[in-house]
Amino acid sequence: MSSLPNDTTGPLQQLSLTDLRLRTSAKWRVHGPDVLPLWIAEMDVPLAEPITRALTEALAHGDTGYAAGTAYAEAYDGFARERWGWDGVAADRTSLVADVMTGAVEVLRLVTGPGDAVVVNSPVYPPFYGFVGHMDRRVVEAPLGTGHRIDPDALEAAFREATAGGRRAAFLLCSPHNPTGTVHTRDELAAVAELAGAYGVRVVADEIHAPVVLPGAEHVPFLSVPGAEGAFALLSASKAWNLAGLKSALAVAGPAAAAELARLPLVVSHGPSHWGVIAHSAALRHGGAWLDGVLTGLDANRKLFAGLLAEHLPGVRYRQPDGTYLAWLDCRDLGLGDDPAAVFLERGRVALAGGTPFGTGGAGHVRVTLATSPEILTEAVRRMAAAL
Repeated sequence: MSSLPNDTTGPLQQLSLTDLRLRTSAKWRVHGPDVLPLWIAEMDVPLAEPITRALTEALAHGDTGYAAGTAYAEAYDGFARERWGWDGVAADRTSLVADVMTGAVEVLRLVTGPGDAVVVNSPVYPPFYGFVGHMDRRVVEAPLGTGHRIDPDALEAAFREATAGGRRAAFLLCSPHNPTGTVHTRDELAAVAELAGAYGVRVVADEIHAPVVLPGAEHVPFLSVPGAEGAFALLSASKAWNLAGLKSALAVAGPAAAAELARLPLVVSHGPSHWGVIAHSAALRHGGAWLDGVLTGLDANRKLFAGLLAEHLPGVRYRQPDGTYLAWLDCRDLGLGDDPAAVFLERGRVALAGGTPFGTGGAGHVRVTLATSPEILTEAVRRMAAAL
């Protein structure tokens, strides 16, 4: 499969494989040119025109200095009001940070100390483990339950363990959840807030995938639920508009946590790229129609993928995601061991994310990025089936 025809029906169908292989990002350079890469959270889309226009104008003006101001917060505020009916992105309760994980680490430093625990819902985004460990905190897992949903009993047990002896603790919430694509409901998040309040656990919500919620589901900002006034959220346009290379994100405090966020060291705000702020702000203000096109394509892709798996890989268990552009596949019945991704790469020349680094519940699983063309998805499943 060397090339795919161009199609202008949506952002996910506008680039051929030949076009994509001209890219030099991690997705297209970590593996060789014979590999189909569906392992990392990058989308196979052209840049949204409003972003291109904003960056072109900035370049024409030589506007390549340091990031400053509240433009990003104001843009996200407008987006949140329009999409979710939420008015919680008040500029005076936000701080610019380089990216969501960097911001989460800095917020965790505000509310925990060395040796304190950070609770996570496994299986979860691997950097949750790496960053937390690197900052001398310990991870306590509260594994997801039936249907990849938050298990209140597991979460309470983790909170009890994390706060034993009067220690401070935090809960690093992934919402929507990576890798399962679970979109937490308002009732589930309210229950989290209630439990966190009962145990004195501070919630830090990673909402980087928040704009990528598919038909039939609704994103609920954690800071909008009762009892979350003392929590924090990390927001970004990065995933929804494919802007990982243009670093910028927002840390947002609930009303009762504003004074703590204000203690964030000034140097933290030096991390975001000025071009990142320009690009993300343009996306949030003017990229809604483009995003809607992506969501339409992702909705079709998740259904297409289900059909392809049923036809070619019936031994794989797959629950269609409600959010993100990620698919979490249970391959344990295929007899490929703990790391089926290694087999699919070696035998099928398709790169997927192996499940083991996602923590408890990850062995025998793979994560697939669905944000590509239907043709590439189809070829990927064909290769995976051939690997067996």
